Amino acid sequence: MSVFHGEQHRSQRIGWLRAAVLGANDGILSTASLVVGVAASHAAHQNILIAGVAGLVAGAMSMAAGEYVSVSSQADTERADIDRERRELATDQEGEKKELTGIYIRRGLDADLAKKVADQLMAKDALGAHLRDELGITDMAPVRPVQAALTSALTFSVGAALPLLVALVAPAPRLLAFVTAASLLSLVLLGAVSSYVGGARISIGVLRVAFWGAFAMAVTAGIGALFGASV
Repeated sequence: MSVFHGEQHRSQRIGWLRAAVLGANDGILSTASLVVGVAASHAAHQNILIAGVAGLVAGAMSMAAGEYVSVSSQADTERADIDRERRELATDQEGEKKELTGIYIRRGLDADLAKKVADQLMAKDALGAHLRDELGITDMAPVRPVQAALTSALTFSVGAALPLLVALVAPAPRLLAFVTAASLLSLVLLGAVSSYVGGARISIGVLRVAFWGAFAMAVTAGIGALFGASV
């Protein structure tokens, strides 16, 4: 009687969690920093909003292009490795079996057991065994560069929309303070949620994003004030 082992590991969430957190965090931080920097230069409210919208569009396009290129390059590399491994299995079965046996020996199995494991795994799925244990390719799901690009652009845009909305409704004299406070609060909440979902210490995630968020906005505010004063 077989028993289904339904244990769930947090590492299964790393892929989508990383993409979502990275996109939203970049959207909040880059757009808030841009708005804060322009506001610190004493620019007109309309110019601050224009700069923020331009930052949102440019950032979303950059995230989409970067993710598309990255995922496509990874897929091309994996596809080339798979084709090469398939050719080697077709021309040198015994050599590939010895290679797999050696891998298992290095992982701690004795020679006889390693050979039996290699024989059985290659009898069932030779290519899959080599991709997994020789090349470390475990996910054979189809790669979707366009989907990855759209997801990154969307999460970035959602994050970037928050400081823009605050800048839109905040009174002009307090725009700088409102955008800074709202953005830091959003980054703290994002850090807490991502740490909780990923199983990490919430305090560490919160401090990490709060520190770097405050640092980035302080730097851009300082530059904006410097150039504003110069003008």
